[in-house]
Amino acid sequence: MTKKVYCLQFTVYSVFLLLTLFTVRCSLYTICYAQPISSTELINNAKLYDGKTVIYEGEVIGDIMQRGAYAWVNINDGQNAIGVWAAVPSVKAIVYTGSYKSKGDMVEITGIFQRSCAEHGGDLDIHAQALRRISSGRAVVEKFNLGKRNTVLILAGFLCLILILRQLIRR
Repeated sequence: MTKKVYCLQFTVYSVFLLLTLFTVRCSLYTICYAQPISSTELINNAKLYDGKTVIYEGEVIGDIMQRGAYAWVNINDGQNAIGVWAAVPSVKAIVYTGSYKSKGDMVEITGIFQRSCAEHGGDLDIHAQALRRISSGRAVVEKFNLGKRNTVLILAGFLCLILILRQLIRR
């Protein structure tokens, strides 16, 4: 009888120890690795994040606009785009910017969020301290749509037929 009680106590302690270790591991994981914040969260809670260091992640879109030693880069996280003011050397890592002809590089920005930046005319922006390319973009090859081509040829044929019939009716 005492052996069974000892075994049961050992099992209960083992389960408790495993649960405790798992909980500590999970809590350390969230502490060690900061999660990127969404643009919606930044815009909706701009006062809360103003002047604080944030991590923002998204696709580089539009042109990279160089202004001396710094450059403007627009980053879209799928919901909104936020302007990022970054040093030119860090921007050199960007190969593709999102447009009709390409999918932009995915980047992670660590920087100071500015709700109303006095330096840039009161705009909402992020002053990048670090820019890291997560994944490379690519050129988008647009497939030729055969259905549209055929429709255009048929409509052009009808137009020619109407013009010929119109000329014959006038004579």
